[in-house]
Amino acid sequence: MELTTLWFFIVGVLLIGYFVLDGFDFGVGISLPFLGKDDTDRRLLINTIGPVWDLNETWLIVAGACLFAAFPEWYATMFSGFYLALLLILVALILRGVSFEYRHQGKGRNWTRWFDQFIFWGSVLPPLLWGVAFANLAQGLPISRMDNGGWLYEGTLLTLLNPYGLLGGLTLLLITFTHGLVFVALKTVGDMRESARALATKVGVVTIVVGAAFLIWTIVQHLESETLWAIIASSALAAVALIWGWLANFRGREGWAFTANAAAIAFALLAIFMALFPNLMHSSLDPAFSMSIEGAASSQKTLELMTWVAVFTLPLVLAYQAWTYWIFRKRLSRETVAAVAH
Repeated sequence: MELTTLWFFIVGVLLIGYFVLDGFDFGVGISLPFLGKDDTDRRLLINTIGPVWDLNETWLIVAGACLFAAFPEWYATMFSGFYLALLLILVALILRGVSFEYRHQGKGRNWTRWFDQFIFWGSVLPPLLWGVAFANLAQGLPISRMDNGGWLYEGTLLTLLNPYGLLGGLTLLLITFTHGLVFVALKTVGDMRESARALATKVGVVTIVVGAAFLIWTIVQHLESETLWAIIASSALAAVALIWGWLANFRGREGWAFTANAAAIAFALLAIFMALFPNLMHSSLDPAFSMSIEGAASSQKTLELMTWVAVFTLPLVLAYQAWTYWIFRKRLSRETVAAVAH
């Protein structure tokens, strides 16, 4: 396998890691108004992700850095084209992170209410807009070639808000919501656990229907693609994983449900990447303007150096993250949270 292709899939793996791990963080934040009956409940929900949410977000930073180093043209074109959407995501992530740290430092209900709203909307916007962005990557974008050999995005934010893009955003939003609800059930006991399981069962049905519609639409759009069978296989595995996760949650097997939801996210994103391959961006203006992997990649020496760095550092990162989750593996309860408050 050529290094350009290898790094295309490495970036994909890093993004999958981000959406799997930060995905349940988003889901927990979205669940605040649905499961948080009082301040103790809301503190319990936030504490389920308190030790790991910032670690999960580092996957996005690493993915962005690798994208910039391995495919600078892809990075430049995508970030300029998605500028406003990415700015909204950044603002949402900042408000969400600040709220985790400051909601408990004020006095009075208004203070905590405002930060709870920031957590909720800061958890809704990123998966929604990320889903819109990735769906548009799979569908194709109005990009053209410039005189200097680079690529230029000729659309606006409204160009991204097309029916297929919005369906992709809704799909990722629902998957992360379900993923977060299952994580809450996995990390809590008592009424909170049962409430999260019941809500995950209801939301899961909608997620399966919307997700199936998005994956079928993706397949239909790429019937003439060289990677059609890979798209179909990835989509089928994502659908099976979603259904498996719903059944496991329904039977009270939160661990298997969480694993299945993680697999569903991974296979759904793999379907998107296979819809892109062997390009990085499809041009809806003229296929000749599409951005190929080889045409947007860095030099061979740069990719070789990055490969050696990844070989030595990635196992350390994975080991540290696994250790963190093992240390904070215990379930939480309302009584524990209430006791800490005093």
